[in-house]
Amino acid sequence: MPLSELLATYGGMYVTALLTTWSLTAVSFLGVMVLGLLVTVLRVCPVKPLRVVGDLYVQIFRNIPGISLLVFVVYALPNLNVVWDYRTCVIVTVVLVGSAFGSENLMSGINTIGVGQIEAARSLGLTFTQILRQIVVPQAVRSAILPMTNLLIAVMLTTALASQTPMKPPELTGLVSYINTRTVGGITPFVASALAYAGTAFVIGFVGNRIDKKVRIIR
Repeated sequence: MPLSELLATYGGMYVTALLTTWSLTAVSFLGVMVLGLLVTVLRVCPVKPLRVVGDLYVQIFRNIPGISLLVFVVYALPNLNVVWDYRTCVIVTVVLVGSAFGSENLMSGINTIGVGQIEAARSLGLTFTQILRQIVVPQAVRSAILPMTNLLIAVMLTTALASQTPMKPPELTGLVSYINTRTVGGITPFVASALAYAGTAFVIGFVGNRIDKKVRIIR
């Protein structure tokens, strides 16, 4: 199918699918940042059992294939009386996987903070919470802008897991499946979706680089 014919027939659906992908990405990345930050706090807190929980979380969800986790969320959780719609299942899956990598990015940012700053804060009588809020987290986030930019792109691509569910409306990859089950679309629907992904990733990367240049810490 020629690209012009594809867009003439399914152009409106591609716009909807692109907006769905952006929506899934935005909500999922917000969840990734919040949960990733909470897990990171656990991993650096002075209570050893909590540090173990944080490290265990990262090791588990960093090493589970997204599709396997999605199958568990969609088909296993209902047996525990936990029933979500397909969109929520996709978001939860992406957040669980992405937050593990997000925590690793934040830990890398924390490792760039000089020990002397922490010791100085302690000598001033700051509590663990105050040190995190005023010194550690702000610097860690600023140092992790580029890794988080890459993570945002990865989150967007991971939302393609939704194509394995009958979610309505479909996102970009799901729309390809929809088109190819109704007509002989060939490779063209994949090319159109790939261009949409690539264009979005380019914009994210461009904005992320600009933000990094403005807030990066010169050491």
